Amino acid sequence: MTTYPTASTTHNRSLLALLKPYAYAIGLGLFMLSAFRLGYIAWQWDRVAASQGLGFLLLQGLRFDVLILSALLIIPLSLSPLINQCKALYSFWPGLLKFYLCAALLWLLFMELATPNFLLQFDARPNILFVEYLKYPKEVLAMLWGGFKTCFIITAIAMPLAAITLWRVLPAAPIVSLTWPKALALSLVLFCLLVLAVRSSVGHRPANPSVVAFSTDLMVNDIALNSSYSLLYAIYESARDEKGSLAYGDMAVDKMLAIVKAEMRVPASDFIVGDIPTLHNQAALNTQAKPKNIVIILEESLGAEFVGSLGGKHLTPQLDALAEQGLWFENLYATGTRSVRGIEAVITGFTPTSARSVVKLSQSQRGFFSFAEVLRRKGYDTSFIYGGEAHFDNMKRFFMNNGFSKIIEQKDYSDPQFVGSWGVSDEDLFSKADKLFQSYGDKPFFSLVFSSSNHTPFDFPDNRIALYDKEKATENNAVKYADYSLGQFFKQAKQSRYWDNTLFLVVADHNSRVRGANLVPIEYFHIPGLIMGGGVQPSVYSKVSSQIDLFPTLLSMAGIDAEFPAIGRDITDPKYAGDSGRAMMQYNKTQAYREGDQVVVFERNKPAVQYSYKKGKYTKSAVQNKTLIDKALAHALFGPYSYQQGNYRLPD
Repeated sequence: MTTYPTASTTHNRSLLALLKPYAYAIGLGLFMLSAFRLGYIAWQWDRVAASQGLGFLLLQGLRFDVLILSALLIIPLSLSPLINQCKALYSFWPGLLKFYLCAALLWLLFMELATPNFLLQFDARPNILFVEYLKYPKEVLAMLWGGFKTCFIITAIAMPLAAITLWRVLPAAPIVSLTWPKALALSLVLFCLLVLAVRSSVGHRPANPSVVAFSTDLMVNDIALNSSYSLLYAIYESARDEKGSLAYGDMAVDKMLAIVKAEMRVPASDFIVGDIPTLHNQAALNTQAKPKNIVIILEESLGAEFVGSLGGKHLTPQLDALAEQGLWFENLYATGTRSVRGIEAVITGFTPTSARSVVKLSQSQRGFFSFAEVLRRKGYDTSFIYGGEAHFDNMKRFFMNNGFSKIIEQKDYSDPQFVGSWGVSDEDLFSKADKLFQSYGDKPFFSLVFSSSNHTPFDFPDNRIALYDKEKATENNAVKYADYSLGQFFKQAKQSRYWDNTLFLVVADHNSRVRGANLVPIEYFHIPGLIMGGGVQPSVYSKVSSQIDLFPTLLSMAGIDAEFPAIGRDITDPKYAGDSGRAMMQYNKTQAYREGDQVVVFERNKPAVQYSYKKGKYTKSAVQNKTLIDKALAHALFGPYSYQQGNYRLPD
């Protein structure tokens, strides 16, 4: 006897058919994201095992995978029942939906394929840096092809194959007949369920990366996410950062400013009354008849781990020798992990924040304080000398609008000896700088010279150095070449007419790659710093210091009295003799404030925690020092406050 389906079973089958393409997409997406996560866990097993959180990683990983898939499907899935009722859409909806589902899954795949190299470079899943690099396709494509060719080729092959496979596997969306009331009800139910899945929480706050912050190893925490989510959340958070909404705590403005100004150790009489709270006069301790020229040589990615004089690999014999000829910083720390953060600290003295560097933020593109503007107002010629294209990272715009009168970039080199992915070689760079300095005669000048040879894919001329590694294009060899070029420059400079009346600062912008299992891996923020030139006596500064201290120190040593709002310290001033020194470091969205061997760490949406930091190891302090934590919080809040208020500037 034949059995015919009832209206009820036909309706249920229709609903299942309606959901079938989405079920396939969700299943494929979960499988793909889980497979990549398991691969990352296996790859980083030592660090995952040390965190003792494998089960947590897998469970939270599934949670965030469901979250991102729900976010991608919320619009088409919620509207599907209603679209099925619209005859005008019958003809192209199945194809359009299939195309969208393929594109969404390919996006997830692309982000995971891009993750290994990003993780190698930044010890994190893709974040806002991923987007910022995409703004410079020429440099990035050259870097990828030169340094990550295998990954580039794998991705180029995998993506088309995956597209073909997905198009064949994913079922087409059927046209299902529903009554309008049922279609509307089903759309509302699906929408509410998907919103709940995207929130992934019934609490006051939706799920965010802080819910997976179970370990002090930030990279391990990131494994619990997926790369599409980590990137999209970083973009969302970056938009909030510029508005100053992401902070590490609350403190009254008056109290915050009082603490910051007290730590500057500036006499009350030296502060200039007005609407710029930290504007003050700094009198030079090294008085002389004619103030000196100042040249800052910003060395790309030169961490202490490569510098023999700082206990690293013996890759910098030239810098090690120069260290004995000037003021050498033994415990100097970068404020961040990118060049624009180093520029921010060295050129503006601005404290690090959870937002992007002020080199890129909109409100700092005109009238923002820079030391170049201080010197320009004193009659100095101010220049930025770079071997690549100065538009990268918005440097040219920021510099031209904030005190620099001359920009020299790749197009200005008429016959360079060598051109790599990031521009001309360091030898060409320094040769150009020397010629410019020679041309000034008696006119005072300030220049920022930014090297680029020590950058992936590590292009540099042949036959200059004895290779440290057998393969030429490696980080160690690039460091040796950068050091060789630096030594060649100083041989020239010492023979020049400008030598006796010029102070040189050699400092790294940041380390090559900051990584590690600590909340803020301080050892990878350790960088070299050296002030030398005519009349500078050899000495060593062993206390903790920050990049923001360098220019106030340079001004004092150069015999330049100045007024400015920067809160860095002139480390040659005896009033700081009793201090242990301090440094601020930004690591993704985590910040550290260090005084001596005490470190206060701020994580987003978590209370501050004080640690003892000795020999590269953190130990949570038994007693949390509220005074130190308040001091750290005040400095963390100062940057966002002064940026938003527009009072980190010189008077008109």
